[in-house]
Amino acid sequence: MPSEAPSIPRKAALVTGGAKRIGREVALTLARAGMDVAITFRNSEDQALGTVREIEAIGVRCLALPMDVRSEDEIRRTVAQVADAFGRIDVLVNNAGAIEKAVLEEITLAQWDRMFEINTRGPFLAAREALPHLKAVQGRIINLGSIGGMEPWAAQAHYCASKAALHMLTQTMAKAFAPEVSVNCVAPGYIEMHRTGDGPERPIAPSFAARTPMGRNGTAEETAAAVLFFATGPHFITGQIMAVDGGLGL
Repeated sequence: MPSEAPSIPRKAALVTGGAKRIGREVALTLARAGMDVAITFRNSEDQALGTVREIEAIGVRCLALPMDVRSEDEIRRTVAQVADAFGRIDVLVNNAGAIEKAVLEEITLAQWDRMFEINTRGPFLAAREALPHLKAVQGRIINLGSIGGMEPWAAQAHYCASKAALHMLTQTMAKAFAPEVSVNCVAPGYIEMHRTGDGPERPIAPSFAARTPMGRNGTAEETAAAVLFFATGPHFITGQIMAVDGGLGL
């Protein structure tokens, strides 16, 4: 009687800021690809629990953990909890981020520091803490950048600078963490949200669509598809910044 083939362990992903909007869609997309998924949240517990229910309905495991990406201790604790629960971490998606409109000469030190703490330092800390687990399984890191990290937006200088720094961090991590871990970045353009609770579209949305060669704004599903490519595609691809912007940055 032939012996049964050993079961292949399910991969596990950690998505920061995965309770809603793009992070939620990324978490769902990775779950549909057969991964167990952990998401973090800060002020969106109800939405996080709703996302957990959606993911569990797919047939994989899901955790929702409170975490502030500005806290080294909280990041360290969260990574340990995910690794303990799933036995591994194959994919880290640094999605949690902040955006703010401000007149450049009026940006305060607190505003500047907050933007970099969330958008740049947080991904660095999460990657550093997850690195031993990722190295053990030839894992992946995907950072969520922005077309704003490639274009100068005068009314969002601190945001643009923080995302440009994240793009460079992606490339330096790709060199430093090779050959065990691939590191890439998805840089969305204007992404529209239509789910209840995500808030109305900003008044500026039509102007972005008018400037986009593809004639419309992007969707969370399209952004998540790019993340899935880096999470499951060739491990040889590393250090890349993929714009998901319909040509907006051209």
